[in-house]
Amino acid sequence: MPRQLPRTVPLAELHCHLGAAVTPAIMWGIAHSQGIKLPTKDYWEFRELITVPTKGSKSFDGYLQLFHWTELIQSSPLAVERSVYEVVGGAYRKNNITTMELRFNPMKRNRGGEQDLDHIIAAATRGMDRATLEYPVKPGLIFCLDRAFPYELNEIIAEKAISWRDRGVVGVDIAGPESATFRVADYRRLMRRVRQYGLGITIHTGEAGPAEEVTRVVELLEPDRIGHGVKAAYDPRAMAAISERGIVLEVCPTSNLNTRVVSGWEEFRWIFDTFRRNGVRFIISTDGPEMLHTYIRDELATLGRLGILSVEEQTQIAADAMAASFVPNVSEVPLTHRRPATREVVEREEA
Repeated sequence: MPRQLPRTVPLAELHCHLGAAVTPAIMWGIAHSQGIKLPTKDYWEFRELITVPTKGSKSFDGYLQLFHWTELIQSSPLAVERSVYEVVGGAYRKNNITTMELRFNPMKRNRGGEQDLDHIIAAATRGMDRATLEYPVKPGLIFCLDRAFPYELNEIIAEKAISWRDRGVVGVDIAGPESATFRVADYRRLMRRVRQYGLGITIHTGEAGPAEEVTRVVELLEPDRIGHGVKAAYDPRAMAAISERGIVLEVCPTSNLNTRVVSGWEEFRWIFDTFRRNGVRFIISTDGPEMLHTYIRDELATLGRLGILSVEEQTQIAADAMAASFVPNVSEVPLTHRRPATREVVEREEA
């Protein structure tokens, strides 16, 4: 009996970081074309510098440190355009991914203000445009706010997402490591404003942080989706809140295993069983295919081979991912709460 989806089935990649999705060879070329001084002149050492070891794992903090070099290399309009173009086109060629959401923090690509933020964003949209001219894909951008950023900087990123919503920006995220200065409640009004302008909301939570945060995120920020969310399986209150609101979890198995957030495939078996028992919808993503040496079809094939997900469940997950995407026209399900608001509605609701 087949245990994985045929390659003819189109897929949606909804949780993919730009800094973890460009092949090392292309990153090497971009770095040299911009004259960036790398810590090594050996390509294979560079490859090890920006990817997770094929054998072994990193801590969660160690994984985040890999982004130092990828974000630096991508910190120019030309680099961002090339990166987005290569990721979207490559996803289609390698995995028949026809809906692609790429997330990144534009403020981590402008060299601390040296580059104009709008030029970085415009370059990303050009990269998407180039890819759509060549392949039958529907891409969208998600801007990541950062837990370690002061509120004022995150507010600027959110406002940029609103300003560029008609040019391919489809949502916002809050990502980054745990921070003593970050409080979920501080972002309630800002997320409400983002939603009023028709943008989707996905929040990193239930990964490295405490499971209790998931419930606060659900109740205060009301996300459409949650990035990772695996620790929610250990909190009945979080399970109930997610199920009641129909929130979709973006699960990235290989990523969670490599960062030691999940101990092994048997724990994942229990996590998925818990999601099913509680009526929680989840999809499968990569987090970053090149950095983690994996693709969505690899993830699904492994889950099928281990008997964790049947082919029927994989088919449903593929359909759920298409329906849960923030990219327009990929779902026939009316999402009235994401319908772009008029200025009058926004001003009235903010009053």
